[in-house]
Order: sequence, then C-alpha cells, then structure tokens
Amino acid sequence: MTRSVPSRHHDIADDLRRQITTGAFKPGERLPSEADLADRYEVSTATLRSALAVLQGEGLVEKIHGKGNFVRRSLRKIVYVGGWGTLDPWTAAEAAMRVTVRTATVQADGHLTSLLRVPAGSPLAEIFCISHEGDSPHGLARIYIPRGLAPAGVPGGDSSWRDTATRFAVLGSAPATVRETVCARPPTPDEASALRIGPTAAALAITRVATDSTGRVVEAALLVFPGDRVDAVFTTHDVTDEKGTQR
Repeated sequence: MTRSVPSRHHDIADDLRRQITTGAFKPGERLPSEADLADRYEVSTATLRSALAVLQGEGLVEKIHGKGNFVRRSLRKIVYVGGWGTLDPWTAAEAAMRVTVRTATVQADGHLTSLLRVPAGSPLAEIFCISHEGDSPHGLARIYIPRGLAPAGVPGGDSSWRDTATRFAVLGSAPATVRETVCARPPTPDEASALRIGPTAAALAITRVATDSTGRVVEAALLVFPGDRVDAVFTTHDVTDEKGTQR
C-alpha cells in the first residue's frame, strides 16, 4: 500500500513549526514577509499562506493586519465566572488586561429580538468590549440592553458603568436570574479578525441572558474567547428544602 505524500504547505508548516518550537523564531518576533518566505520555500504566495493558516489555527502564529505574521506569545489564561457573569478580577489583573469599550444605539433584529423578547426595530444600547494582554486580544463581549433599561450614560460619556463593562459583567442592577449557554465552535470571520485567531481555531462562546424577578429580560450578552485563553468556571449549590427538614 502506498503512503500519501504530505502536501507542500504542510511541509512548510512543519519546518516553520520546528523553527518556532526550537527558538529560531522567538515569541513576539515578526516572521519574514510572505513574499520572502514564498521565495525561500520556492512556492506560490497562496501555498505559503496555506502553511501559515495551519500555524495560525494551532495558535503558534498570529497575523496582524498591516504589520505581518508574528510568533504568538504564550498568554496566561483568565477565568470567566459563570453565574456571576464576570471575568474573575484576580486573573484579569494578573494578566495585565486592558479593555476598550465602545457604545452605540442599534435596532433589534433577528437573534436579538428572540434573546431580549422585544419587537423587531426596538432600540437597544449596544456595549462592545474587547480585552487585550499587551497587543494580543483576549476576548470580546457584545452586551445589549433595551434602551429604556440602560444605565445612565449608556451609550455616551464616561460613567461608573464602564468599570463594570470592563469585567464583561452584567451591567444593570442585580438580576433575579442569569442563564448562560456555553459552546465551543469556530469563530465567525469578524470574531477571527478581532481576536486574531485562525478560522478553524476553537472559540468558547457564551450567550448570557439576565432577567428580573418578573421574568423580563434586562440584558443579553454575546461573549467570545479564544479557547486556549480562558477557563469558564461554574459553581452549583445544593439547595436544601428547609421546610421539609423542620420539625
């Protein structure tokens, strides 16, 4: 039986991987340009980009638009605390996290109308947060609140709610219920670009819906993290029927 011959782009990926793992290319170092690498390996630019895509998918290389391809630094993990709906402040601080926040008013449509249980076209406050360690993105959050329920100053100027937003936390007053749906999936093209990960890399996606004591949805959040940069921790508590135990 004949053995299949590895394609050229896999051979190139293997060679670049070896150079990265042996330290020939250091963490944070920019790789030679794609044109230079294509000439070095005597292949087309398309073949060379296929090789780089393999390494990007493995998390060894990240492509920064307008700058080139870089050896990815080893990033410390942060912790997302389920139930509380927030990044753990200890790990976020240890990782020297920097979070930028943008706000806007948008109209509910598609998935947002069902998440927030509002009619199509309803005004929503949108808070977009993206966290970085150094220059490397760590995670992103899109938080949506019915416009009439948004904290003062959202969207718009600086306010105390921004400190809460930088923890990817529930922005409104303490909700009665927080439901989180977690799945691992490939990133969307926009997510892959924002997080600088390959299109086949695993992303941890968390959809968080907060409701008040009447069952009204007060906030919906779409959180996405590269799978190798976060741990999601959920704690359950045993509920004792106190009435049944009383004598």
